[in-house]
Amino acid sequence: MNTNTKTRLVAVVEIGSTGIRLLVAEISEDGRWKEMDSAGKPVALGRDVFTSGQVSRESFLQCLAVLQNFRELLRGWGIANADVQVIATSALRAARNRDVFVDRVRQETGFRLSIVEGIEENRLMYLAVRFALKQDFPQFWRANTMIIEIGGGSTEIMLLRRGKMVAAHSLHIGTIFIDQQSRFATGSIQSQERYLNENIRKTLGFLNEEMGLAHVRTFVVIGSDTRIVAGLIGTELNEQCRIIEREAFITLVKKVQHYSIEACVQKLHISYAEAERFVPGILVYKRFLEETQAAQVVVPQVSIREGLLIDLALGVDPELQEEFFSQIIASAVNLGRKYHYDEAHNRHVAGLCMVIFDALVHEHGMNRRERMMLEVAAILHDIGMFIQGSRHQQHGQYIVVNSEIFGLHRDELEVIANVIRYHRGDPPAPTDIEYIALQREDRILVLKMASILRVADALDRGHSQQIRHISVERKSEIVVFQTQGNHDLSLEYRGLEEKAGLFQDVYGYKVILT
Repeated sequence: MNTNTKTRLVAVVEIGSTGIRLLVAEISEDGRWKEMDSAGKPVALGRDVFTSGQVSRESFLQCLAVLQNFRELLRGWGIANADVQVIATSALRAARNRDVFVDRVRQETGFRLSIVEGIEENRLMYLAVRFALKQDFPQFWRANTMIIEIGGGSTEIMLLRRGKMVAAHSLHIGTIFIDQQSRFATGSIQSQERYLNENIRKTLGFLNEEMGLAHVRTFVVIGSDTRIVAGLIGTELNEQCRIIEREAFITLVKKVQHYSIEACVQKLHISYAEAERFVPGILVYKRFLEETQAAQVVVPQVSIREGLLIDLALGVDPELQEEFFSQIIASAVNLGRKYHYDEAHNRHVAGLCMVIFDALVHEHGMNRRERMMLEVAAILHDIGMFIQGSRHQQHGQYIVVNSEIFGLHRDELEVIANVIRYHRGDPPAPTDIEYIALQREDRILVLKMASILRVADALDRGHSQQIRHISVERKSEIVVFQTQGNHDLSLEYRGLEEKAGLFQDVYGYKVILT
């Protein structure tokens, strides 16, 4: 790094299903970073949680001991707790005693532990892959791509069509669960493969609905299992990424799938903890790979820790932020297509929402991310028509709150689902449980966004997109929407009469269409 650039030391600690891992890095104010130290310790959290439903007392104490050791190591580096990001993934997400665990960690170590949602894992994984591939693998941005990571307790999958996000999922398929269930079988490799095929078939079915896997040309895998394989038979793309030829990968999997755990330790020179999950992991990767037409397996030498570190280093980088927002919108569009929505109408209404939002920034006070959330709500506002036209706003709310959209947290999805719920019909009432359950700030957001969406939807009442352009101007106590061209606006006038009431209640301005 340039010695004239200011730097600071930070640390990332990940509590995963099979171990706790630490990464120390120096990051500069210009967004670059350099790894300074790393450490890891196996802990069988996943085996506890996925058998008993909670972290055992023994694993609890072992985790605390590891974290206390890491705290001492970080003190040696001079890193304060404020510069340490501690996250946990699928095992703690599923643990019944996770709240007690989080509190005990804070009390014993001073670390503030955040439990990462599966969709947030996808976002950090995307960041890490983007960093590792750089511009050295242009197929990633041109071809259809699957990015997959199989962890101890979950599998994270992203599908991209020519670089644009189609779908992102966090699936309850992990190497620990696979290994446990396989033990109930006869123990033969044939029975293990049959078990995997039966459990993955449904997943492959809905992935093929979103984007035909036979059209996938780039297969990107993250995880320690494939990094081991890449070390054995891969070739270097750059210092952060290796490439494995498809047939070489499949051939190696067929060879090592017969290894016992002890044989994996001896022949592959890996730890016992790595060997326990190695064969189930690479079998699942092989199964997904065989569904694609990818000629190579791309193995970035990164993890969720590097993704979080990149996030810390870049901060609010405008260019990266806009790229993420475009991927979120692409994911929302593909969710709409999955439910056969009226894309022309929904995207037109979204465009009108953006015009209104941008013209009334002073009045609504919402930020750039909230603008993106409104755009997602507008794109999906009629998605409930897939179920039924009557009460489609409620059906849409149900679909969205039970879906995954790349880059959106659960609380953001709940806000968006409520905006969809109130884009028509009665405004929120004290008996509406999903609305009342939101935080006060989020309820206000719903009102602000839903009122704009109602007006924009009214401006395309006939689903004909005849109002192509509008200008918005606030005059005293009114907001004037000026259209261009000569059109019959009778439907739009009627729509505004029905839908502008919430806007007037929220912002205090009467709406006029001219």
